[in-house]
Amino acid sequence: QVQLEESGGGLVQAGESLRLACAASSRTLSRYGMSWFRQAPGKDREFVATIRWTDGSTYYADSVKGRFTISRDSAENTMYLQMNNLKPEDTAVYYCNADPTGSNRGFGAWGQGTQVTVSS
Repeated sequence: QVQLEESGGGLVQAGESLRLACAASSRTLSRYGMSWFRQAPGKDREFVATIRWTDGSTYYADSVKGRFTISRDSAENTMYLQMNNLKPEDTAVYYCNADPTGSNRGFGAWGQGTQVTVSS
């Protein structure tokens, strides 16, 4: 099973930016649905963005569309989430997911998460 490790979280002010990274142990990520999720305190984990490894096509939750950009570096087996114009409601633990069914439904492997805190 693929192993994932997130990095790049931190404390920022509203309007600032962060870039998260998810390093994967597998070299065959094209068979997985690669996505970012987040979980705010007291809330369920929610989908943020997904990328098709083969052609780079992307899909976003409405709450982050236009502010967040998901990308990947196939040579480095790494997925990124560029987060711009951050808002306090973006505060959450961010997780990357490798879904062996190829979907963005959150099956399969998870990283340990990285905390993002946005102050107003």
